[in-house]
Amino acid sequence: MRTLYIAVCIAGTLIPLSQFFLWLSDHGLDLPALYAEVMGSQLSLFAWADVLITAVALIPFMIVEARRIGLPRVWLPILGTCCVGLSLGLPLFLLLRHDHMAKGVA
Repeated sequence: MRTLYIAVCIAGTLIPLSQFFLWLSDHGLDLPALYAEVMGSQLSLFAWADVLITAVALIPFMIVEARRIGLPRVWLPILGTCCVGLSLGLPLFLLLRHDHMAKGVA
């Protein structure tokens, strides 16, 4: 599982950010254009709402689970979720949890 989590962390960082950086290279940091594209269609709104609601559920879960098992550095997957997205935050949390549990700590 460790290898899978690492691979998904890498893919979950590179694939979304590559698309965002391509958009930035075309539009610059044009926040009104970004907002217009996010709000541009019902499908786009569906995807963003899904991601935001899932992040709102995931972050408290990570905090509570980390406290329950004594997992250090839970701020890393929270930061990954906020800066990149769920595609990094969740697999990074699972990787940290897997390694922590493998040590027999919890």
